[in-house]
Amino acid sequence: MASGTTLTWDRFRSAGSKLTTPLHPDDYLRLLNPLWSARELRGRVEKVIPETDDAATLVIRPGWGWHYDHRPGQYVGIGVQVEGKFQWRSYSVSSPPVRGRRTISITVRAMPEGLLSAHLVKGLEPGTIVRLALPEGDFVLPDPPPAQMLFLAAGSGITPVMAMLRTLDRRGTMPDVVLHYSSPTPERMLFRDELTALADKHDGLTLHELHTDLDGMLDLADLGGLCDDWQERETWACGPGGMLDAVEEHWEQHGLTEQLHLERFSLNLGGDGGEGGTITFRNSGKKIDVDGATTVLEAGEEAGVGMPFGCRMGICHTCTVTLVSGTIRDLRNGDEFGQPNEPVQTCITAAVGDCTLDI
Repeated sequence: MASGTTLTWDRFRSAGSKLTTPLHPDDYLRLLNPLWSARELRGRVEKVIPETDDAATLVIRPGWGWHYDHRPGQYVGIGVQVEGKFQWRSYSVSSPPVRGRRTISITVRAMPEGLLSAHLVKGLEPGTIVRLALPEGDFVLPDPPPAQMLFLAAGSGITPVMAMLRTLDRRGTMPDVVLHYSSPTPERMLFRDELTALADKHDGLTLHELHTDLDGMLDLADLGGLCDDWQERETWACGPGGMLDAVEEHWEQHGLTEQLHLERFSLNLGGDGGEGGTITFRNSGKKIDVDGATTVLEAGEEAGVGMPFGCRMGICHTCTVTLVSGTIRDLRNGDEFGQPNEPVQTCITAAVGDCTLDI
């Protein structure tokens, strides 16, 4: 068959949809393999590997639509049905990007208040089909990497750093890297054995461990004793909000903010909430009454609307939709938005009275 008339898979699906109306070819293909769907990105959990008493690595085989071209350090969205409802969160990919690879890995720590994280660590069975969102995030390993790098990680903040280190190891191009990793105890350190092995393997990798339950928190005033040239290095920091606030302030005081990269796993919604009200999702025809602390994104998901999302932290803007009417408030700082047909971020805003969204 001539190249100009080659029957591509997309054309086959388009032709098939006319024959299967009102169903879609995907509706039949999913009966053969639940990963064969172009309507939504899916994955199958292949393994759940315990890392510590409260953390596990999930090895996931993505379905159609995944290209294995994410950058080391990026995160993905994962949606899992818990108690009859899909719960969505974003987690860093801890495996390096390798074309031709059949799986990706995320490493999750169960949080006391985290319904989904606890389920992923303790309740998820291999074979479970999950929903996925494509990789996002700017906390990534440059290509080529700098000659000198400093990583400051605490707790599960090691996961995006681990993806970077694994990538450097796989390439055999480990530069001069200093990693300071804080964890409450040695037993709670994620990837401790692997990190020790990497430090033994690569002369350029220096690993500092700090066990905060025994030794207290890192005093940034003492950073020079751990890495005497820290001011000359490009730095990546990931961990709890309090740690990152201190790091950010310290780098600002030294005029080094352009050398600092931060990744926050949680969003501090410290601003005043809205008054709540009825949110109408115009295209889907669904409505929901919410209080002033529920984000528009959470409200849409509760109402069963297919809301777009990415980081769920107000960074990537993937969740942006059009506000048709009404007013919403930014939960981070109290700013209000109420212009007709104004783009708004749903993951960090709440309703101030009744409002309508174009979705």
